[in-house]
Amino acid sequence: MLLTTKQLFQKCYGRYAIPAVNVFFMEEIHGLFAAAQEAESPFIVQTTPFARDYAHADMLLSMIQSAARIYPDVTFAVHMDHGYEEHIFDAIEKGGYTSVMIDASHDNFDKNVARTREVVARAHAKNISVEAELGVLAGVEDDLTVDASHSFYTNPQEVEDFVKATDCDSLAIAVGTSHGAYKFSGGQGLQFHILEEIQNRLPGFPLVLHGGSNVVPEVVERINAAGGNLKTDAKGVQEEEIRKAIPLGICKINIATDTRLLWTMVNREFFRDKPDEFAPTTPGKIFMEEYRKFMLKKFELFGSAGKAGEFQSAEYAVKS
Repeated sequence: MLLTTKQLFQKCYGRYAIPAVNVFFMEEIHGLFAAAQEAESPFIVQTTPFARDYAHADMLLSMIQSAARIYPDVTFAVHMDHGYEEHIFDAIEKGGYTSVMIDASHDNFDKNVARTREVVARAHAKNISVEAELGVLAGVEDDLTVDASHSFYTNPQEVEDFVKATDCDSLAIAVGTSHGAYKFSGGQGLQFHILEEIQNRLPGFPLVLHGGSNVVPEVVERINAAGGNLKTDAKGVQEEEIRKAIPLGICKINIATDTRLLWTMVNREFFRDKPDEFAPTTPGKIFMEEYRKFMLKKFELFGSAGKAGEFQSAEYAVKS
């Protein structure tokens, strides 16, 4: 069942979070859909402009639509992550997406409002949800790099003003996370007082956590043991922080770095242990299985496992 993110958030707010997973290639899509069907969990599959440029938008959407036929019992939304107007308006017009994100967080407040309002008007006309962003996260994601000195936390008062001015459906906020594999080297963690104040100002409004990967030390260690050279002082969002953030309005948690690290670990170890192999399908099968098991753990952690049945009534169906 294909839904908008607004529909997902109306059910999950304060109770559980929806994993929003960036995908680039077939093996990831198989692993994600297989895990979601097994766990009976709603989820969000999302593509970035970088992924669309890499694989082509039509290819990505075709694979997602094929996966929905292969795994017919899944409940999900299709989201354009970190988009700019050229990508967003193309996605809105061509179809296939039920949610888009306008990333104008690097602009000043008024320009962010103006850009977001334009996207909201065009997206809502086609029953497409809109995610916006306030505050700037440090780190690296795809081809976007933000130095820590240019990042800043989200201001709760601005959140209230922004949501009222734009009519966006959800908001990504900066509360201490960062993009990429080198997170939290300073150990600051999530700023829960910001979440609490936003919830007090806008009770029931869905918030989004970008940079929500964990960066498991064991995975980094295994990558380095198989020839990698990743830093080992990174600390992602810890499980106890996730559990604490969900009742404070975090409805969507983005996952990208952890799946990339998983791919790297599988392939480095495979070709280290089997140097005579060259077929991409063999490590590909291993990766799909590891990905499936990884997502099953995320569904349990976020509390979304078993919740797909909440969306089975006819009122939730979205025409793709």
